[in-house]
Amino acid sequence: MKVSPTNFLTIGQVSQQTGLTPSTLRFYEREKLFFAPVRRDSAGRRLFTEEEVEWLRVCTKLRSSGMPLTDIKRYAQLVIDGPGNEEERLAILREHEERVKGQVADLQDALAVIHRKVEIYLSHLSQGDADQLWTHGPTCK
Repeated sequence: MKVSPTNFLTIGQVSQQTGLTPSTLRFYEREKLFFAPVRRDSAGRRLFTEEEVEWLRVCTKLRSSGMPLTDIKRYAQLVIDGPGNEEERLAILREHEERVKGQVADLQDALAVIHRKVEIYLSHLSQGDADQLWTHGPTCK
């Protein structure tokens, strides 16, 4: 779809706003992760709407939280397909939400161990016996 560049953003502008490289944006387009075909100007340069930039921000969060590209692609395809599949879209999001909750719980457990190790080091350093750390293993009590 070729259009005039009024109210559109270039790939460079989108890259700056989202932190995604132009090659990543082109990859996302090839993988059909957008909910609509990417527009082009008369010279063939990609043009993006604010809605597409917002969608890219959502994609970035979905990816950084571990959602596979196949799931993002499926979700985008369902949006393209239109009304009538909202339950399936919700199911994709709920499944990912549960995975992320598990990741958060694992990270909270890891953080608790790290906090405890920091306390142990601070205590031993203040008592002047930090050289005794690890003499009997990785104290975590």
